[in-house]
Amino acid sequence: MPELVATGPSQVFTWDITKAAGPAKGVWYHAYVIIDIFSRYIVGHTVERAESAVRAEELIRETIARNGIVPQTVHADRGTSMTSKKVSQLLIDLGVTRSHSRPKVSNDDPYSEAQFKTTKYMSDYPERFDSLAHAREWFDAFIAYYNHEHRHSGIGWHTPASVHFGTAEEVRDQRAVTLAEAYARHPERFGRRPRPPEIPQTAWINDPAKRREPAPQTS
Repeated sequence: MPELVATGPSQVFTWDITKAAGPAKGVWYHAYVIIDIFSRYIVGHTVERAESAVRAEELIRETIARNGIVPQTVHADRGTSMTSKKVSQLLIDLGVTRSHSRPKVSNDDPYSEAQFKTTKYMSDYPERFDSLAHAREWFDAFIAYYNHEHRHSGIGWHTPASVHFGTAEEVRDQRAVTLAEAYARHPERFGRRPRPPEIPQTAWINDPAKRREPAPQTS
């Protein structure tokens, strides 16, 4: 069982590929998405006509170079591209620890699962994309929104970009001032003194403290 923890951005990335329906039955596009598990920031993405280990290796290489910091660990499921020699050798060359989900256990990558669910539940997510260009355009726009405008419940209702680039604490302080002023003006509107939610200090894949112990057997 993988047990991974990030205490800040650029420590643990996770990535996966999801299918998006094309213009006709049997036509699919493949969206590759790389996420920083601490900030939830999508650090890299592409949409391609097919799943390819070569393209996956290129995307990971490009993403790490653009991010400017080599992550400690890159996690993925056990798909063909994820376990390919191309990707494995790149991570070895960069000194990055490889981590993989257990077979058929989606909970070993909850961040990618949740992000894909958010993507496909968007009200403007197309039932089918007209073309590869259409799919790329939609994902580019959505990911810009997700990173810079979407306020994520798992990171104290901050945007992924704010957490990733270190402005979230300042934003939280501003929220605290606003709430304190509102409380001072109308304390009767609040059951207790309001405080902005904390920003989690760790992000886990399979936190051992939350693992369910097997139920004791009875004789």
